[in-house]
Amino acid sequence: MAKIMDAESGMEIYDPCCGSGGLLIKCELVMEEKMVLRSKEKYAPLQLHGQEFTPGTWAMSKMNMVIHDMEGEIEIGDTLKNPRFKDGGKLKKFDRVVANPMWNQSKDSLPYITDKFFTDEELERFPAGSCGGKIDWGWIQHIYSSLNDTGRGAVVLDTGAASRGSGNQGSNKEKECRKWFVENDLIEGVIYLPENLFYNTSAPGIIIFLNKAKQHKDKIYLLHAGKEFEKGDPKNYITQEGIEHIAEAYNAFKEEDKFARLVDRDEIVKNDYNISPSRYIQINDAYIYRPIEEIVDELREQESAYKIIDAEIKYILEKLGV
Repeated sequence: MAKIMDAESGMEIYDPCCGSGGLLIKCELVMEEKMVLRSKEKYAPLQLHGQEFTPGTWAMSKMNMVIHDMEGEIEIGDTLKNPRFKDGGKLKKFDRVVANPMWNQSKDSLPYITDKFFTDEELERFPAGSCGGKIDWGWIQHIYSSLNDTGRGAVVLDTGAASRGSGNQGSNKEKECRKWFVENDLIEGVIYLPENLFYNTSAPGIIIFLNKAKQHKDKIYLLHAGKEFEKGDPKNYITQEGIEHIAEAYNAFKEEDKFARLVDRDEIVKNDYNISPSRYIQINDAYIYRPIEEIVDELREQESAYKIIDAEIKYILEKLGV
C-alpha cells in the first residue's frame, strides 16, 4: 500500500483507524527510501495524522512514533462518530489516506449508526448514503471525503465488500454504494490478496484504491495477487519480490495474463457492480478461484432475495384467488 500510495516529501497522510500506527510509519519509510534513491539529502517528512478508538492501542501508536523517531498527530476516539481532524468546522482534507478497519463490522455493534446517521450527518461524509448492515462502505465514504482534490486512498477490507449484493434482482445498499463510486469514477483499482495473511482470519482480503484524479478514466485496474505468497508458520507472507511485482505492475497499470487487467466500466456495470478481481481474472487453467466466504455471502443474499420474491408471488396469487 505504501509503495502504491507513493507519498511525496511534506505530504499530509491520514489513517482514520490507525491501530499501532504501522501503515503511517510504512508510508514515511517508503518516502524516505525514495528520497535516498533520488540522492536527496534534505527533504520534509510526511505529516502523519491518525485516530484510534482503543486507548491501549492509541498509546502504542504514540510509542511507535517515538521508537521510529517520527512525529505524528495521533488522536483518540471513535472516528465514525466523532472525527477529530477538522479544518474550519469542516472535515480536514489530506493528500493520502490509508486504513485497515475492522472487516465486516456490523451496524448492530454501533447502536448510533442507523440509515439516518448516513443521510443526515453534518459533515456530509457519506455521499453514497447508507451502506446496509455492514460498515465497510461507510469507512470508504469517510476516506473519500477526507481526500483533497488530487488525493488518493487505500483501504484493506474483506473480499465480500467488493461483491456483496451483485447479481441479485432486489435492492442492496452495499451494492448501491459500490455503484455510486463506480459511476462517479472514483475507484482506481482493486488488489485481491493471498489467503491466510492476517492474524485474525485465514480469509483473503482486498485493497480498494480511490483516486480523485484518475489517470485511466472509466476504467478500474484489477490485480489478482492470490498466488503471490510463500507458505509460513502460522501465516503466509508476501515476499519482498512479490511486493515489488505487485507495486510495479499497479503503478504502471500493466496488464498481465492471469494477474492484472484494466477493466472498462461497462464490463463492471454488466457484472452488476462486482469489483472483485476474482470475477474478471482467471488465475488457474481449470477454474476461477473464489473464496468460500465470498460464495457463502452470495448464497445468503440470493436466499434472502428468493424469500422476498416467494412472498410477493404468494400475495399476488392470493389476490387472484389461486
